[in-house]
Amino acid sequence: MVIREHYLEASRRILERCEQLAAISALPDGILRTYLSNEQARANALVASWMEEAGMTTWADPVGNQWGRYEGTSEDAPALIIGSHLDTVPYAGRYDGILGVLAGIELVSELSQAGQRLPFAIEVVGFGDEEGTRFGTTLIGSKALAGGWQAEWLTLQDKQEISLYSALKAYGLDPEQCSQAALDPTRVIGYWEMHIEQGPVLEAEEFPVGVVTGIAGARRAKIRLTGQAGHSGTTPMHLRRDALAGAAEITVAVEQIARRIEGDVVATVGQLFARPGAVNVIAGDAILSLDVRSQSDKVRDLTLEAINDAAEAIVARRQLQISWNHTHSAEAVLCNNQYQSLFGEAIESVSQRKLKPKFLPSGAGHDAMAMAAICPVGMLFLRSPGGISHHPDEGVIPEDVALALAVFSEALRNYAASYSPA
Repeated sequence: MVIREHYLEASRRILERCEQLAAISALPDGILRTYLSNEQARANALVASWMEEAGMTTWADPVGNQWGRYEGTSEDAPALIIGSHLDTVPYAGRYDGILGVLAGIELVSELSQAGQRLPFAIEVVGFGDEEGTRFGTTLIGSKALAGGWQAEWLTLQDKQEISLYSALKAYGLDPEQCSQAALDPTRVIGYWEMHIEQGPVLEAEEFPVGVVTGIAGARRAKIRLTGQAGHSGTTPMHLRRDALAGAAEITVAVEQIARRIEGDVVATVGQLFARPGAVNVIAGDAILSLDVRSQSDKVRDLTLEAINDAAEAIVARRQLQISWNHTHSAEAVLCNNQYQSLFGEAIESVSQRKLKPKFLPSGAGHDAMAMAAICPVGMLFLRSPGGISHHPDEGVIPEDVALALAVFSEALRNYAASYSPA
C-alpha cells in the first residue's frame, strides 16, 4: 500500500507538533495539562497559531475551548466540526485527543493550500476539558457546546480547593457567560473525530485504522460493605463478618458475570479500599468501585442487575450490609451510518482495495458522546501499539497517521460532493 508523500509529510508535522505540546506541562517529569491552567492557555495559543497558519480565523469560546474556522463557498455556511481535546491526565501520552485536533488543522491546511472551498465551513475545535482531571467532571468543553452546561459545576473544587467559578475568573472568562458556549444546532452539520484507539483490538487484528460504530454507555458506582472489625488472631473463621473478603468475592462475581453475558459488555472493579487497614485486623468496612459499559444500554443495565443480585446473595451469606452510590450514568451513542460508510469507503479507496474497513465500538468515552446531542457524529480510530494509552509509553505509527489523514481527506471530499443544504 502506497501512501502519498503529502500525507507522510503531514504526519511528520503532526508528530513534531505533538512533541511541542508535550513540552507544555505542569509536571517536570511527565505530561499534565488541566482545564483552565496556565498550561492550557499556552497550548491554546500555540494551537491557535497553527490554525491561523493553516488559513483559519481563531477565537476561544466562553468556556475556553480553542476554535478555528475555514469558510465555505459562502461565509454564512453551516459547519462540519472536526476536533478532540487538548487536556490530559497526569503522566499522559502525547497523542490522546491532541492528534485529532492537529489532524483537523492539517485537513484545513490541505484545502487552503489548494485554494479549495467546500459547500460548508470547517471548524476545528480543541476542547479544554474532556478528561475531567482537575474538577472531576468529564466532557465540560463539549457538553457546554451541546447545551449541557450546568450552573452547579461552578461550585466544583480542585485539589487546591479552587472552585471552577474562581478558575474561570482567573483564566479571564466570565462564569455567568458559560452557557453562551452552546452552539445553534442548525449551524452544525456534523462532528468528526480522529482518535487513537486506546485499546488492543486494531493491533491484534492487524488493522492500521478502524471505523467506530458507537461509543459504549457507562454506569459507575461505589459499593460499600459493612461487617465487623475484629482481631485476626482471636476471631474464628466461622464467626467472621469480613467486609474485604466479601468485596473480593463480589469482584470475582463481576468478572464472571461480564464474561457470561453475550455482547460487548465489560465490567471492572478498579478500586478497593478496606478499613481499618491494619495487617492484624479483620476489615469491618470495604468500598469497591464498579464500572460497567456496553454499546447497548439494555445489555449494560441487565449486567448491572445481575451484579446487584450476586452481590446481595454474597452479603446475605456473609452477614454483611451493602449500600450503593451510583456516581455516573451515560447513554450509549451510535455513530452516524453515513459517516461510517464514508470512512469505510475511503479506507478501501486510499488503500487501493488492499484494506477492508474494520468496524469496532469504542469502550472509552469521547467528546463525540456529548456532540451527538446536537448533530450526527463520526469517529476514526488509529491503532495503539501495545494497546497503551493514558501512559507516557502511548504511541502511534507514523504511517498510520498518514493513512488516517488520507482517509479523512477522501471522506471529506466525497461528503462535500454529495452534500446538499437542508
